[in-house]
Amino acid sequence: MHVAGLASALGVKVCALGMEAKFLRDFPLAEHAAELGKLRHCETHDIFQRLGVLTPQRVHLKNHPLANPLTVFNAALDHGSNGDMLVLYPRIIIGYFKYASAIAEVELPLEDLYTGSISISHYPAEIIVYPSTSVDIWGSEDPRVTRIDGTRHMVYVGRTINYFEAHIRRERTLPVLAVEAGRHRWVKVGYFVLPERLRPHVISDKDAFLVQASNGDLLLFHRPHMDDENFYLTISIVPHDEYKRALEEAERGEPVPIRVRGTRTILPVAPFEEKLGWASPPVMVERDTFLTLVHAVDVRLKRYRIFAMLVRYDRDVGPRPIAVTPRYIMEPRAMYEVYGDRPFTVFPCGAVRHGDRLIISYGAADSVVGFAEAGIDDIMAELDHLRLE
Repeated sequence: MHVAGLASALGVKVCALGMEAKFLRDFPLAEHAAELGKLRHCETHDIFQRLGVLTPQRVHLKNHPLANPLTVFNAALDHGSNGDMLVLYPRIIIGYFKYASAIAEVELPLEDLYTGSISISHYPAEIIVYPSTSVDIWGSEDPRVTRIDGTRHMVYVGRTINYFEAHIRRERTLPVLAVEAGRHRWVKVGYFVLPERLRPHVISDKDAFLVQASNGDLLLFHRPHMDDENFYLTISIVPHDEYKRALEEAERGEPVPIRVRGTRTILPVAPFEEKLGWASPPVMVERDTFLTLVHAVDVRLKRYRIFAMLVRYDRDVGPRPIAVTPRYIMEPRAMYEVYGDRPFTVFPCGAVRHGDRLIISYGAADSVVGFAEAGIDDIMAELDHLRLE
């Protein structure tokens, strides 16, 4: 069905992110964003098979006096040094007074996901990133891991020094970049910021990861929350000189600001949603065409649900969405997703490709790490319903 005809048939209303969103001049809608945003509807076809969960009682900290964290969730994921292993980077919490998070590293056999061992086995863990600077002193949260020139790069949410200052609604969280520098060793190199004139209007910036295009360009997927009370699902360009400067100054002290530019809004929220956020980092399905997941918080129950998107990039046009799934492809349904510290939550932070399958790691109700998989062909089939290129 033609896109315009499909919109009419579905009776979809105009997207909620409209004239009241004053920063659309600064974060203009990418090509296709408006069209695709109008065509999504509030239904779910859950195509992810649950593989099991990792609970905090089975994660054993090697470099902290406490044997186990109280909570593990919102975990990044990457392939290990060989094809038989995965490396998990869960967000952990050891106390609830300030809910200050750290990030651990856990190695686990890929086989454990398919034998059911992931739900019963015990794993050693090393804390690798923890609060230590002015941009993450109240917590290091929700990591996403990608590879830039073959080296693991982690972007996580830093709760800044402003986080608990009620009178300061500026940059309460920022995306912080850490780079792997050896076994269990990560160096915090910088934190991403918008242009100086916009920084006073940033309440928080979350759900971020760094992606490298085939021509070497660096793209920051992130979600600024501005003082117009809108959440913008955006992609920005990371200038190479800013990135290299941060790497060069990394060993000298605190992370340095990395100024992004060319920010585009990739998709507006639908009328039945409160906000959107980037979920797991993408896998490349074609040259400079990225398959990524997006989480959405619905207006009624505040539950998190997941849909997929194809994002294409070239330097002349910039990043743009070329397809979205018209319906959600995952929502909370298992008990450990429905009930926990944050009910009705599935929050993917990690994704790896394993043959023709996409394996994801996600926070389930902010209490455990869940694992699930879906066929890439199945996801692409859903995307074909709303594909413009």
